[in-house]
Amino acid sequence: MCTNIVYEWLRTLQLPQYAESFVDNGYDDLEVCKQIGDPDLDAIGVAVPHHRRRIHEAVRRLKEADERAAGLYFTLEPPP
Repeated sequence: MCTNIVYEWLRTLQLPQYAESFVDNGYDDLEVCKQIGDPDLDAIGVAVPHHRRRIHEAVRRLKEADERAAGLYFTLEPPP
């Protein structure tokens, strides 16, 4: 059984049964998982409609978290 971030993510979604298929299809990182669409879910073997919806919703949340973080930045310059 694989133990990586994608496995942990799928476990929190209560879908750990897809972890091996995700990794076998190149989805071994959450950055890559953010690109998942319906053709990808077909290739991975996610056929159950409510599992697909759960994954799509989780991908949307990952993208939203990125958008919120994009507004933050740090500088190494000392304050005036």
